Parts: sequence; C-alpha cells; structure tokens
Amino acid sequence: MLSIIVPTLNEEEYLPIFFREIKKQSLKDYEVIIADANSIDRTVGIAQKFGAIVTSGGLPAKGRNEGAKIAKGDIFLFMDADNVFFHENFLEDFLQKFKEKKLDIAIFPLYLDGNKLDKILFHIYNWWVKITQSFLPHATNSILIKKEIHEKMGGFDETITLAEDHEYSRRAAKHGKFGFIETEPVLTSARRFEGEGRLWGYLRCLLTEVYMLFFGPVRSDIFKYQFVDALKRKKK
Repeated sequence: MLSIIVPTLNEEEYLPIFFREIKKQSLKDYEVIIADANSIDRTVGIAQKFGAIVTSGGLPAKGRNEGAKIAKGDIFLFMDADNVFFHENFLEDFLQKFKEKKLDIAIFPLYLDGNKLDKILFHIYNWWVKITQSFLPHATNSILIKKEIHEKMGGFDETITLAEDHEYSRRAAKHGKFGFIETEPVLTSARRFEGEGRLWGYLRCLLTEVYMLFFGPVRSDIFKYQFVDALKRKKK
C-alpha cells in the first residue's frame, strides 16, 4: 500500500483541491495522512470528511516524520497540500516506473500553476534536477521513498530550516537508488512566489542552492523562510 503524507497549516482553501486530484486517481490502494500543525480553520474537518487519517504535525519536516510514524504502507509519498493538479494515472504510472527502475527514492517534474515566467524557470529547474540526479539529488516538492529507507536514515532532519527535502533526498541516496522519473506534469500553487514576490522567491532558491553546496544544510534563519500559513495570506 502507498502512504501519502501531507503536512498542513490552515489549508482549507487548497486541501479540497488536493483531495479531488487524489480521488480521481486510477490507483486505489493508498491511505492519506494529514499531519496538521494546529490549524485554526477547517483543515482538519476537511481531511476527516475525505477519509484521511489526521495526526499532529508541526513544521514540514516534523509533520512528515509524524505522518511516517503511523503510516501503514511500505512506500511513502510526501506531498504538499497545494499540489493542485496531477493526471488521473499519475500515482499508478509513478509507482510502476519506480518499480521498473528498481528505485528506492524518486522524484518527478514539477511546475508552478503560475505565469509564463514560472513555467520557463521551472522547466529549467526540472532540467537541472534531471541532469544532476546521479551526483546531486534534489527534491521537487514531492518525494517517493521506500519505508525501510526512510526509517534507516532516521527520517527528515527537523533542525533544518530550509530545503530539508533536498537534504533528505541527498542523504537517502546514500542508502538506496535515487532517480528522476518522467511523468505527466504535476502542478503546484504559485502562492508563495505571488505572496512574497517572484524576484525574492527565485533569488532565495538560487542562494539556498549555493549555500548548500558550500556550507551544507541551512540550519539558521538566514533566508527568513516560514511554513506557509494560508490563513494569514488570505487575510492579507
């Protein structure tokens, strides 16, 4: 069985869209675990309405780890609540290619549901991730990994403040076979780039990449990165 694990914080706007995309999937052997960081909106109620398992969470790394602790599947898929579109055969195709390639951890192309600039830059990013997969693994929002690998490496490092998914991917690649799997486009919300400004959003991504190459994981608050609180953004 596949365990889909999603950290949340006030996601009443995007969570119904996410579940709509999950419900239309051709693959049916899965569970959805919502690791919630004390939302004060309808997030938990929406998750329960759609039949998801709800557990306590925190920042993304902690939420993913907490979800993994109660997951029943032998393969985990870590996703975000604002993944707004994936093809109806996405899960089935992704898992099939994962098994065919005999991978232990995998990622896939990701695109922002934004403007033309977003599409161009994420096309470049996906190209970069693909050509560096053998020596510099990256995450692209979502990660598919075998349970045994996640447990062997001790899960996500909760001391990292930014790009913990990249660090996770690179560490996991030391315990198993990592791969970039070509799938139909998966779209995620452009809300962070729209809310903070695209110039700063893309610049921070670039600076984070450089920082990790020379100094390792980001454990300080140097880039002022925070877990998206959709409720606060809505009020603004």
